[in-house]
Amino acid sequence: MSETFVSSAPAGSEPRAGEFAVDPATGRTAGRTQALILLLSSCLSVLGAVLLAPVLPRIQDAFADSPGVKTLTPVVLTAPALLIGLTAMIAGRIVDRVGRKRLLVGALVTYAFVGTAPLWLPSLQLIVVSRVIVGLTEAAIMTCCTTLLADYFHGRQRDRYFGLQVVYTSVSATLFFAVGGALGAQSWRAPFWLYAVSLPLAALAAKYIWQPAPRTTAASTAAGQPKLPSLPWRTLAAPVGVSLLGGMVFYTLIVELSFKLDAMGVTSTAIIGAASAVASLGTAISAFLFGRIARLGPAITVPLAFAVSGTGLIVLGMATSVPVIIVCAVVTGLGNGLLLPALLTWALGSLSFEQRGRGTGIWTSAMFIGQFICPLAVLAIGGALSGLDSALMLVGAVAVAAAVGVRLKAPSSPATPTVAAH
Repeated sequence: MSETFVSSAPAGSEPRAGEFAVDPATGRTAGRTQALILLLSSCLSVLGAVLLAPVLPRIQDAFADSPGVKTLTPVVLTAPALLIGLTAMIAGRIVDRVGRKRLLVGALVTYAFVGTAPLWLPSLQLIVVSRVIVGLTEAAIMTCCTTLLADYFHGRQRDRYFGLQVVYTSVSATLFFAVGGALGAQSWRAPFWLYAVSLPLAALAAKYIWQPAPRTTAASTAAGQPKLPSLPWRTLAAPVGVSLLGGMVFYTLIVELSFKLDAMGVTSTAIIGAASAVASLGTAISAFLFGRIARLGPAITVPLAFAVSGTGLIVLGMATSVPVIIVCAVVTGLGNGLLLPALLTWALGSLSFEQRGRGTGIWTSAMFIGQFICPLAVLAIGGALSGLDSALMLVGAVAVAAAVGVRLKAPSSPATPTVAAH
């Protein structure tokens, strides 16, 4: 199938708000159905990251006699995130080469089979291998979903759905924590059944998602395949580099809040869980509101996000009471909710249709690598200074400095070339 954008905008300019993608084969327009499928599919990376956290001790007990069990058990949880960081840029190139829909549907089906494989795999080593493959499929799913949202929607609509992507993943993280714990009470293998949820999503994607097609250009290979245009690295390098830091800032609250509360003498998992849920709610609220302030452009939204998150982390490091910690968590969460869609809008603003898959993949890799190194960096900073509080304040200070630096650079959001009708 091919795609056309209803647009009277001149070539090389971004379609204005209200313009939409149309599937010429059926006359369908991109709307809530397509957005909902892509937003729900985006939650699968969160499923891989948090679902198994409550059952990790039971997995370790089940394979207590396995060599290296204390090292391999945490890898069951973290392997997918690391693989996303390492391979999303490769997935982005595949997206631009073979198409969005084909890769998305195939990855969703594969995700279900490898995700549920630990239900019957007999060894911890094989489970780790399955988790590595889950990470590969998540990289493809995340890249395809974000790229298709950028393909289907433009202007304020696109900004709104980028914000909703963070809302959905934030809310789903809280839900998956609860579901993982409930299923894990039955058996440590039971949570793996939930990975089968990608099968109905694959069926929905196959029916309702269509494959956008690029314009035919004079530059083509001998076989007649369009030649992929090179990426504008001069404009892409800054948002990708800042996004690497953004991933670390975003994940600091998620990883360290429980340790901060524990240091204050809060040992109740119910209180820690409630605090995390309140912080996630702050993230979801600001992400939901992102569409309303996105018109200000990355020159405002990116510094604002870093400044709010950084301020929250600095005061969190200095906090000496639980109520103040909760307030700081909410403030940091509000900044985090703006951070991801603001950085994504900045990164994709300069890319054409033919470049968007690779650009999205590179951005996703930067974000997940930043998230992966976050706990290691905080641990190292805390060891070099005087503990977690100093590390939180330093990360917050770096975020505020990033806000100033990005504001001085004043990133623009270049228009994305219009995809011509064909």
